[in-house]
Amino acid sequence: MHTGMRQGPEIWLRPPVTGTDPGSAEPAHDRAAARRFSWVGTHGGAGVSTLAAVYGGHDSGRAWPGAGAPPSVLLVARTHAAGLDTLAGAVEVFRRGQAPPELDLDAVVLVADAPGRLPRPLAQRVKALESVIDVYRVPWVPAWRLGELGRPPRETEALARLTGAVR
Repeated sequence: MHTGMRQGPEIWLRPPVTGTDPGSAEPAHDRAAARRFSWVGTHGGAGVSTLAAVYGGHDSGRAWPGAGAPPSVLLVARTHAAGLDTLAGAVEVFRRGQAPPELDLDAVVLVADAPGRLPRPLAQRVKALESVIDVYRVPWVPAWRLGELGRPPRETEALARLTGAVR
C-alpha cells in the first residue's frame, strides 16, 4: 500500500528523548512550560481556527506564520486520506529544509474527520507518521460543530499541556 510516507532517515524529526523521567511515557516537552505556537493547516477545513480558539496560539490558516507570529509550528490535518497526504507533504517540506528557516516544526495535530475509530489503512498511516514526529490526536467533538468551543476535550490533555490550555 502506498502511504505517501517515506521510510528511513526522517526519524531525526522526532525531538530528543533526553530529559524524560525513566518511569514516564510522557514526552519531556509535554511537561515543559507552555510555549506559544502557530497553528498551520495543511489543507482547507483542517480545524486550525477552532484549535487556536480552544488551545490558544496563532491561527496561521494555511500560510506559514508571518513576522511577529510564533515560529514554533504545529501542523494540522484531518484524519482522512487526503488530510494525511497533505500532512505527509508538509512534514517532508520541513525534513528537506524547504520551510522558512526561522520556523521550527514541533509536532503535528490530527483532528478526527468523523466519530469513531480510524479504518485500518488510515490508522497504519498515522502509526508511520508517529514514528518520525510527535502526533497529537483530537477526537470528534460534536459541540464544536455547533460553535460551542469551551474547554479542550479530556482526551487531549497532553496537547492542552503542550499549548498551555487550562482544563
